[in-house]
Amino acid sequence: MSTATVPACGLGRKIYFNAQRLSRAIALVIMLWGCTAPGFNTSNVVWKTYTNNRYGFEFPYPSNWNALPPPDNNDGIAFVSPQKSSVVIRAWAGNRLPESSNPDAKITVNPNFKTAQGIPGVMVVEVGQQGSSMTLTITQGQVKYYWQGRSENQDFTDYYRFFYYIAQQYKVPQ
Repeated sequence: MSTATVPACGLGRKIYFNAQRLSRAIALVIMLWGCTAPGFNTSNVVWKTYTNNRYGFEFPYPSNWNALPPPDNNDGIAFVSPQKSSVVIRAWAGNRLPESSNPDAKITVNPNFKTAQGIPGVMVVEVGQQGSSMTLTITQGQVKYYWQGRSENQDFTDYYRFFYYIAQQYKVPQ
């Protein structure tokens, strides 16, 4: 290995780790901004409610959003913003696979979110290079329910409170 290769590799590593730190910092700022941002104004939106016939979950969506064709198994739906086709809200559900016979293989994730219905769930916000999303997962009995809001990165801060509001209104059968 030549001496010129070592500094280049070290420089590449520094750039990679600094870029990684920067992306984490940006994600943290977006999440913290969402926590302190004023509430989403729902009064100027005309809402409809989607109810899934197969799994019984429901959530509000703006009445002017367009539904994509549902999957053949009727496990969910997606709605697209009429202003930006890259902004999508979707929900789906599925039966959970049986638990593993190995008790050490069990992974437990503590809920960090509660819906207005009082159901605990896990909310994950992912900020990617091009797209960002907010995904809520709720486990009730043998069914896992999912709700997700997704947009391009540059629009995510504009939609964060909107997505959060809909996630709070998400309902599952009790």
